[in-house]
Amino acid sequence: MKVWFVGAGPGDPELLTVKARRLLRNAKVCIYAGSLVNPQVLEELLPTCERHDSAAMSLEQTTAICAEAQKRDIDVVRLHSGDPSIYGAIREQMEELDALGIEYSVVPGVSAFQASAAALCAELTVPELSQTIVLSRTKGRTPMPEWQDLPQLAALRASLCLYLSAHKIAEVAAELIPFYGAECPAAVVHKASWPDEKIYKGTLATIGEMTKEVNMTALILVGPALARGHAKSKLYDASFAHGFRSAE
Repeated sequence: MKVWFVGAGPGDPELLTVKARRLLRNAKVCIYAGSLVNPQVLEELLPTCERHDSAAMSLEQTTAICAEAQKRDIDVVRLHSGDPSIYGAIREQMEELDALGIEYSVVPGVSAFQASAAALCAELTVPELSQTIVLSRTKGRTPMPEWQDLPQLAALRASLCLYLSAHKIAEVAAELIPFYGAECPAAVVHKASWPDEKIYKGTLATIGEMTKEVNMTALILVGPALARGHAKSKLYDASFAHGFRSAE
């Protein structure tokens, strides 16, 4: 018996990995994040699959389902939105399974930051400008380590992707402007890859006013890499040779 932590991706069912789809189609028990996973993804499950919405469940309750499945020698699909490794709280679930001697594996999924960059048709790593991507959030019910507060991260002037923070966009922009500048490109993507996806593009000076009604599940993207007209990559430079393409 095994528990499979599976990434459901950002929303679009076609962004499921082949492995994730196979596991869902063969699942007999599925625990899913009902508040975040697109219901269309759940259509991959068999009608006979036992379904448990974890939105209102505690860690102890989800663990109990896995323990019961262990007695019946039935695999469990633990379906998370996006990629399980990013704000998925899988570590604590795995520790519970370790205590019960239950085996588990992780199947990665497309994360919201990737789907948001795709929605914006943006490359987050631009030569001579930004070669670093920071994935983070602002403090809320979950406190932030003080060495990872927003000003500490902003000092890098990297491509910044903030989860669970869009409801505080005006506050976020105000903290970032001293580091990135008021005219730095900024965007908010709400429900990336869903049919009702919404994209807001502006600058740090304007994005707050544009997105007053957006809730915290939207993603904030900030950085000069979001703009066009920067230095070109050496990857396709005619004079640049690498292991797969030699210069003439």
